Amino acid sequence: MESIQKVLECKNLNKKIGKKQILKNVSLEVDSGDILGFIGPNGAGKTTTIKLILGLQSITSGEVYINGYNIQTQFEKAIEKVGTIVESPDLYMYLSGYNNLKIIANLYKDVDENRIQEVIKLVGLENRINDKVSKYSLGMRQRLGIAQALLHKPNLLILDEPTNGLDPEGIKQLRDLLTGLAKKENMAILISSHNLSELENFCTKIAIIQNGEMIESSTMEEAKKVEGKTLYDIEVDLVEKSKEVLKDRIDSIDEKTIKIHASKEEIPGLIETLVMAKIKVYKVCEDQTSLEDAFLKKTGGNVIE
Repeated sequence: MESIQKVLECKNLNKKIGKKQILKNVSLEVDSGDILGFIGPNGAGKTTTIKLILGLQSITSGEVYINGYNIQTQFEKAIEKVGTIVESPDLYMYLSGYNNLKIIANLYKDVDENRIQEVIKLVGLENRINDKVSKYSLGMRQRLGIAQALLHKPNLLILDEPTNGLDPEGIKQLRDLLTGLAKKENMAILISSHNLSELENFCTKIAIIQNGEMIESSTMEEAKKVEGKTLYDIEVDLVEKSKEVLKDRIDSIDEKTIKIHASKEEIPGLIETLVMAKIKVYKVCEDQTSLEDAFLKKTGGNVIE
């Protein structure tokens, strides 16, 4: 297995347009083999960050390194191993999928017919590559766009909202494709999206941005914790009494269960407190908090100021 390396590193990125501060000290990194989900409300600064990474907009202050090269001072070297789709892929609808790839391949000096066939297989378009793109489903167009982005053998893939408009089958195909690229090709992938439930299924790391500032960058497991604590479900006989006893420790309640945020070490003490108050405890288990629930709590319900 190839060694893990830091492929993308953003250090304290700031972006100002006039007097308006769009990004404030945004830092993130992606290693080879990682899929980083870049999430945030509309207007939070995701696309702006991606444009700064790709050199499509000027950086007010801060630095971006791709494979160790600075995007501002060593642009050609930095961008050499990057594949990207910002918004939707640019495709010639009246041409076949193959001819679309051929046009892009001609832009690179080292992309031969073998590589074109390799990429077609990678994205699973072998059976439809000679059809006109106008006959492709949205999911197939997205896969063709990724094929274009992969032609020159990048080790960093950047996708901005790639699941937009895709049906569940298209999303699953995209998920399988990206997971395969990260594992088999040891590729670093940055994917921005609103589709939190989908990102949860395949991202290894999460970066959350709100109002132009990073509020978290961590592993998926850590991202699901709120204030560093895990959510536990405790099944009891007296829910309301439990609420009185544990007070501000309670996250929520239903007919039979109380939910609390706690560290593993705190659980025995909390159970003892309930038992001493003559409350029967039937079951304690770690709650499977969704990324979406954790995100809403951390961003105060998706509010953009």
